[in-house]
Amino acid sequence: MTPPSHNSLSRASSSYLRSAMHQPIQWHEFGEVAFAAARAADKPVLLDIGAVWCHWCHVMDRESYDDPEVAAIVNEHYIAVKVDRDERPDIDSRYQIAVSSLTGQGGWPLTAFLTPDGKPFMRDVLPSGRRLWRPSFKRVLLSIAAAYREKNGDVLEQARMVESAMARNESVSSGGGVVSASVIDAIVESARSMFDEVNGGFGNAPKFPHPAALDLVMDRQARTQDDELRTIFVQTLEKMARGGVYDQLAGGFHRYSVDERWIVPISRRCATTTRSY
Repeated sequence: MTPPSHNSLSRASSSYLRSAMHQPIQWHEFGEVAFAAARAADKPVLLDIGAVWCHWCHVMDRESYDDPEVAAIVNEHYIAVKVDRDERPDIDSRYQIAVSSLTGQGGWPLTAFLTPDGKPFMRDVLPSGRRLWRPSFKRVLLSIAAAYREKNGDVLEQARMVESAMARNESVSSGGGVVSASVIDAIVESARSMFDEVNGGFGNAPKFPHPAALDLVMDRQARTQDDELRTIFVQTLEKMARGGVYDQLAGGFHRYSVDERWIVPISRRCATTTRSY
């Protein structure tokens, strides 16, 4: 029998999900039971996707989901669903696309807000207190719950737009569509605008290598001889190689850097190859 102090994740097959069974959040696993509950209660779904190797996922748990005040808000206004990225990469892939269409960024922990039928409409990933100039997670939860109740038409319209973007991406990925030149141009221009001219890479901390974006920038530079594009990938790769994300003994790069200067790596390393230019 499940102890009263444990939520339903105590029965999960994933050890990562079971590690959250003590939390005061009334977590569900991803599935029809959770979405049926959301439809019956007419509540939005709070979706959290993480992994056992993800440092910030554990920070999110500790600073937000272990907090009784956060749990009270979640349990009152949402149906909460937690996913192990390594157990369900299909779910993670789908919602990473949705998050990217909303914010231009992805990664873990992925915290998305969904309609009861599973369509994303807003997203936030910051545990409370991590960024003083951003609203606390409790405030985000309350604001989005209010938007779902009071501006439901706008929420559903945004959800339809995101769903359309996801469908187009899945069509291309399955071979059912053709990537237009305008899409490639948009990705390249996004890389230009997000490039960190001081530290290399894209955006702020935590900083991911984004090898697919770098590969596309390299390909475009080779075709156009654009010196600005060459600076993007050369500086990024040099900063990564000289920083803490590169394993000087065994080779390869860590998944990402906790800081924007590539100094503090996440613990798990993944092999990476690069081309010389």
